[in-house]
Amino acid sequence: MISQYILRIREKIGNDFLLLPSVTILVVDKDDRILLVRHHNNDVWVAPGGMIEPNETPENAAIREMKEETNCDIKLTSTIGTYGGPDFCMQYQNGDKVGYVMTVFKAEISNGELKPDGEEIHEIKYFSYDETKDLKTGKWLPVVLYDVFENKN
Repeated sequence: MISQYILRIREKIGNDFLLLPSVTILVVDKDDRILLVRHHNNDVWVAPGGMIEPNETPENAAIREMKEETNCDIKLTSTIGTYGGPDFCMQYQNGDKVGYVMTVFKAEISNGELKPDGEEIHEIKYFSYDETKDLKTGKWLPVVLYDVFENKN
């Protein structure tokens, strides 16, 4: 779902590159598996997350995005880091070019039953770190997961 804020900007700049603040939420279960969602754009697996809206804190954006995409409430437990650069740039199917400056949080599910929104998200599933290496993912996901599972952030 595209925010009204982005729609207004896109009316002015078209598909040109736009740098956006964003959040990503990593939920790791008791078996050390990561929760991923299959996104409608390019049918890739990513961690839940999205853009920070104007006047929204990153923490509130993470809570909102998780609820929107998975139907679950979360408790944020730590900040893994902030990421950006070429691996965090992409082009959407409609031609919009974006680069994300991404704050990544670890979280626990506190309430709700996992259910994809059916618009942006088509499927939700837990994967081991090794299983993620065989998935079609956003090019940024391996960068973040390497830090979590190999660097133990």
